[in-house]
Amino acid sequence: MADDIRILMCPPDHYDVDYVINPWMEGNIHKSSQERAVEQWKKLHQTIKECAIVDLVKPAKGWPDMVFTANAGLVLGENVVLSRFYHKERQGEEPYFKAWFEENGFTVYELPQDLPFEGAGDALFDREGRWLWAGYGFRSELDSHPYIAKWLDTEVVSLRLIDERFYHLDTCFCPLSGGYLLYYPPAFDAYSNRVIEMRIPPEKRIIVEELDAVNFACNAVNVNDIIIMNLVSRTLKDKLAEAGFTVRETPLTEFLKAGGAAKCLTLRVTEPILEDVHANVSIESRVIRMEGHLLDAGILNQALDLVVENSGSFRVLNFNLGVERNSTSSAEVRVSAPSHQIMEEIMTELIDLGAVPPPQELCDINTETVTQWGVAPDDFYVSTIYPTEVRVNCEWVQVTGQRMDAAIVVTSNPPSARCVLLRDLQVGDRVMVGVEGIRTIKKVESHDGGARKENKEFAFMAAGVSSERRVELLVEQIAWEMRQIRDQGGKIVVTAGPVVIHTGGAQHLSHLVREGYVHALLGGNAIAVHDIEQATMGTSLGVDMQRGIPVRGGHRHHLKIINTVRRYGGIRQAVEAGFITKGVMYECVKNNIPYCLAGSIRDDGPLPDTEMDLVKAQGCYSEMIRGADMILMLSSMLHSIGVGNMTPSGVKMVCVDINPAVVTKLSDRGSVESVGVVTDVGLFLSLLVRQLQQLTRPYSLNETF
Repeated sequence: MADDIRILMCPPDHYDVDYVINPWMEGNIHKSSQERAVEQWKKLHQTIKECAIVDLVKPAKGWPDMVFTANAGLVLGENVVLSRFYHKERQGEEPYFKAWFEENGFTVYELPQDLPFEGAGDALFDREGRWLWAGYGFRSELDSHPYIAKWLDTEVVSLRLIDERFYHLDTCFCPLSGGYLLYYPPAFDAYSNRVIEMRIPPEKRIIVEELDAVNFACNAVNVNDIIIMNLVSRTLKDKLAEAGFTVRETPLTEFLKAGGAAKCLTLRVTEPILEDVHANVSIESRVIRMEGHLLDAGILNQALDLVVENSGSFRVLNFNLGVERNSTSSAEVRVSAPSHQIMEEIMTELIDLGAVPPPQELCDINTETVTQWGVAPDDFYVSTIYPTEVRVNCEWVQVTGQRMDAAIVVTSNPPSARCVLLRDLQVGDRVMVGVEGIRTIKKVESHDGGARKENKEFAFMAAGVSSERRVELLVEQIAWEMRQIRDQGGKIVVTAGPVVIHTGGAQHLSHLVREGYVHALLGGNAIAVHDIEQATMGTSLGVDMQRGIPVRGGHRHHLKIINTVRRYGGIRQAVEAGFITKGVMYECVKNNIPYCLAGSIRDDGPLPDTEMDLVKAQGCYSEMIRGADMILMLSSMLHSIGVGNMTPSGVKMVCVDINPAVVTKLSDRGSVESVGVVTDVGLFLSLLVRQLQQLTRPYSLNETF
């Protein structure tokens, strides 16, 4: 027996399953046998007494879960952090455990009343004394970990639990002697699994399969080379034997009905202490403020879900609900994360939802100076499509040139900020780093704005769900908006791929250009080549556009077109010479509509007008979409995604493609104020032209789609 190891237990005199506070209790209320529970507890008690000293705390009537002493608190040396139970059903146990600790000479530390922490059920010391593993996610809060680190003067490593069956850390995680670890990886999020793997070498990690996990194999008591547990498979038993451990099984089925086993029924009150281990915790906490229709627009729920899904924790400090229909609400939320890296990731996404630090905590942003041309500091902030403001000289300054995937360069005199692509950064530029002192500005949706909001979001059409009628309805909305933009002197930009020509859409797109619905055309070498091929030879990719069949020698048509246009010196010269007499490019030239053709490695020729310098082509695209009110993206995934990255929030986008994945891809790039139409682009353009021709009735300038 190890005389230096003491374990606290509580007899099951009043044990029963009286309520449901974890999944294991469901269906087991009052189904536990008191007689069998006492018998199983005594066997466990005897088994532990053979290898350690066992102390007992007197059970209190009315608190059936007091038998699970692991949740009494967390002990290190002469100090103990008393548990703050999450559920009211167990909160009455706290004074009884506190009394026992004080009677036995421990210094008791108590957490704030509203900060849950469930003792050694969610906090397990490395058996070598190197650090404390601390769980959070279901019963204990991440914000309790700094208190523990301070009071027990130990390093705390935070792990997030994600499987409700394993609601306490000790149900799926068991540090063993010799630096070994017995655990069930699916119970943890990806970040926590990485942390575990960084701390414990592969040869020391003993992974438990689900069958053993649900039998609470990890809920074991380890005393030196002995492991005491409820039940273990032969495979796991052999793994433990190979590592030098002896397994002692003792049935605890009655306690499994309440969600506990050997470890839950014990509290080790003697833990190894290393003199060179001191308080250390990587947790970061920040307070954010949010304003808007936080509830009815779902913004607050979205923000809180985002925090949790990214391994963080939160606490709502203040919430002021708007008292009238169109009043906005405000909230202050403390966000905690297990590391600086995770906090930066969370804050970056929260900023996109409009979150900002409280004014009293904020003055200027953090910046670092560029020291190498075209290279930003490591922690530079990556811009989004949303209108953004940053703090300069203690005031908010609007960022100009808003676009995705750029750095933000600031100057102090006068205060200014602008988005700059990495390749355009100059030595000496002050670039924003981190996430402090930045906010995004979004339109506030009113309570009655649901219909408008719905129209702004992607609308997908799946096969077999009234797709034809759905296309017609969307086209009506799009046509109405285009009419408004044109008549108000706005700007519509079209990004198009060669599929527009292949599907017979050239005549319809030409009509839009001619009637003033297109103010700039973006595309690649191919759309211009095949448009001119169709206009001059009646084919597209060698296919007769009238009969729909390949023509002899048609595969050479596009090369002949390229060669001819090159002879003229360019598209405009070919139009002026009378070689090109119709089509999209013809209408652009005749109506002075600017166009930009961006080349690629697969282009034949190319045409003289095609810009083969990628950087110059991106600059041309960026210039042409400046000031756009709407962008039509017609069957060109790569060009559309590129344009989406350059376009700030507030510009309406219409993405048309026969492939739903293209529309989804655009959505994934952050272009949210868009309409997606999954259909043949030729059909779409014909419907659009027809609908525009029918628009003769008066309309209100305030209507939007």
